[in-house]
Amino acid sequence: MSNEKGKAGSGNLDRVVAEARRNREQRESGYREKALKLYPWICGRCSREFTRENLHELTVHHRDHNHDNNPADGSNWELLCLYCHDNEHQRLVEASGPGGGTQTKATKNVATHNPFADLDGLLKKDP
Repeated sequence: MSNEKGKAGSGNLDRVVAEARRNREQRESGYREKALKLYPWICGRCSREFTRENLHELTVHHRDHNHDNNPADGSNWELLCLYCHDNEHQRLVEASGPGGGTQTKATKNVATHNPFADLDGLLKKDP
């Protein structure tokens, strides 16, 4: 019986994953198709031009990084090639600081190393 439950659970998980993928693809195809109609097929950063043959390498970047913010006028989108899109997201991670953004504004610019911490003690030592 446990085998049957495992198969049923696995089937349910497969169904949930497939539905999530379908929903994502449907959502993406909606704004992607709109963005490709609104904007010329050129990367907004490096100006690389795209044709139907390599259009799959052109991505829709959300300027505010919110994939659910898809205004019909396309004001939150820009077309970027795969490389520039990856670079944009890497810049966001690096800008948020070490640990992928775990620091707060209060601790972001605080030095953690003090090279002169024991300078007073070193100067007072007799040779």
